[in-house]
Amino acid sequence: MAVATFAAGCFWGIEAAFRRVDGVTATTVGYTGGHVPDPTYEMVCRGDTGHAEAVQVEYDPARVSYDDLLALFWTIHDPTQKDRQGPDVGHQYRSAIFYHDAGQEEAARISKETQGRAGNHRGAIVTEIVPAAPFYRAEDYHQQYEEKRRGSARGLFGLL
Repeated sequence: MAVATFAAGCFWGIEAAFRRVDGVTATTVGYTGGHVPDPTYEMVCRGDTGHAEAVQVEYDPARVSYDDLLALFWTIHDPTQKDRQGPDVGHQYRSAIFYHDAGQEEAARISKETQGRAGNHRGAIVTEIVPAAPFYRAEDYHQQYEEKRRGSARGLFGLL
């Protein structure tokens, strides 16, 4: 198994997108890239920890490549927005790729350059490419939040 870490705004939807990929064996939402050990959601939301909301993706490289994960990353958020995604504003919602080794760093840089040249985005890509830092698992209620929410709606309303 291999690990990849991405930040692209609120971690709930990002996690849900990666969970649907064949070859992804596990996902964990959490906080990384900051200076405060063991932060809580409330601390990260205040915006003074330096952490980003992120998803750590465990995957089987025999079934899905890191390049495939990067390709998905570029499509599930707007990498041209600095410190925000949609209504979520702050450095904790930045676009970032946290690489775990030199191969991931090179692939991320090439992918970012390719995306920039392709003109698929409305402006310059501001995604940070930085070394993986300690990753702090978010509280249990954030894990697989989208799936839990859909399950609750189904159970409460018989919908979805």
